[in-house]
Amino acid sequence: QVQLVESGGGLVQAGDSLRLSCAASGRTFSRTTVGWFRQAPGKEREFVATLSWSATITYYADSVKGRFTISRDDAKRTVYLEMNSLKPEDTATYYCAAVFSLSRTLAPRRASEYTDWGQGTQVTVSS
Repeated sequence: QVQLVESGGGLVQAGDSLRLSCAASGRTFSRTTVGWFRQAPGKEREFVATLSWSATITYYADSVKGRFTISRDDAKRTVYLEMNSLKPEDTATYYCAAVFSLSRTLAPRRASEYTDWGQGTQVTVSS
């Protein structure tokens, strides 16, 4: 099991940037794929981005492609989500999720494929 703690959320204006962090503790991080999801009030949780633990496979939701970048620093056991050109529709609670795998290319886009979740960090984008 891995414990995840998100940080970096806040209140920003449209067009601003934020960098979210997901710090992991517990099991071996180097074989752990981490993804980001978000949930807006009254909506389903949706996929945002994921990066395989080998850092060779990346997927983004169409709504964030070209604006968000996911990356990881294994030495710091942290995965980042750099969010640029933020829009009011990006307003949501952002969650990171993790899954351990021996596969170098595992990068799930479905929430059900992740085994561990953080508590979330709120991102609010005003117009």
